[in-house]
Amino acid sequence: MPLAPEDASITFDQLTLDPYPIYRRMRAETPVIRVSSIQRTFLVKASDTKMVKDDPELFSSDDPRTPMQPAFRAHTLMRKDGAEHLRERKAIMPALTPKAIQANWAGLYEEFAAEYLDRLPKTGPVDLFTDLCGPVAARILAHILGIPEATDEQMMRWSQELIDGAGNFAWRPEPFEVTDRANAEMDELFAKAVERVRAAPDASAFSVMVNADDPIPTSQIYSNIKIAIGGGINEPRDALATLIFGMLTNPDQLEQVKAGEDWGKAFEEAVRWVAPIQASSRLVTRDTQIRGFDIPKGDTVMTLQASANRDEEVFGDDAEDFVVYRSKNPHQAFGNGPHHCAGSHTARRTVGKIMAPMLFERFPNMRLPDPAAVNWRGFGFRGPINMPVIMG
Repeated sequence: MPLAPEDASITFDQLTLDPYPIYRRMRAETPVIRVSSIQRTFLVKASDTKMVKDDPELFSSDDPRTPMQPAFRAHTLMRKDGAEHLRERKAIMPALTPKAIQANWAGLYEEFAAEYLDRLPKTGPVDLFTDLCGPVAARILAHILGIPEATDEQMMRWSQELIDGAGNFAWRPEPFEVTDRANAEMDELFAKAVERVRAAPDASAFSVMVNADDPIPTSQIYSNIKIAIGGGINEPRDALATLIFGMLTNPDQLEQVKAGEDWGKAFEEAVRWVAPIQASSRLVTRDTQIRGFDIPKGDTVMTLQASANRDEEVFGDDAEDFVVYRSKNPHQAFGNGPHHCAGSHTARRTVGKIMAPMLFERFPNMRLPDPAAVNWRGFGFRGPINMPVIMG
């Protein structure tokens, strides 16, 4: 069988600015295609991305050519499979289960949500991305992880720097220089956190991992916390911002959601429409075929859940539109298989069940005067980078 066709024209910057027209064309014409600038074989159909994620033996997470390694200065659990991955995942999961989130953190998040909403002006313009979505996600995550002394600014900056480094598929040196500094700052703060939770254990992820009967190495505890900082801010932050955009640009749907208190459905549609984590890499462990093309051992395939979530075969002719009440929504925004996002319960509860309804109840006359003024960015990770609204 032939190798997949190769496209040398698509650039990293094009994918960062607006990948969706590119993915739409790929789904129609070249659902398996090698993209020279990213050095990956793109898979853009929902059935293919799910198949890869569900088969870690053939499609390994242990990709040796990922920018995540230098960005995090670690071989993180995101790049591990089998027993090694499971042990590290199980180490942090007791702090992130639905029961733990409800028992230990839901009430605190409601307090933070009210506090951060109180800071917003009752009328006039505000950028909800910088003044609400990022800070409130940072504050609750700092407590869940066990580093409450980290400021909102630190958490948001570290998260973005880690994300920019992990998504640096152009392999530019500058993002890695930034992540080197961020890693040094985090390591210094983490060392103090370890001492604190050893002396006074609590329900945080740091404490659960440090005080386990058979703890994983400290270096891996650190990398677990860094992974959580990277994904645990951008996912709820970008999901909330996208939900706000979707609701304010579809007022009829907003009224339906309010009437039915269907904020959970609005959340699921937001992460389908613009998946906060857009792409994932997998190393091919033996020669295989996908859609009639040879995929050789040692190749790296990239599952584009951003594209899978808009696959017309799954979501119909309105797949590109924001539609809360679509007949089915089997999105892949949180992944599939063993690497299904560990923070999905946190994001669903904090954004879909708490913050979104509180925000729209508190500010019923909020509006988005110019949807075109909202800028969206990102290839590996994507969301709006501003959300300029009028509060009332």
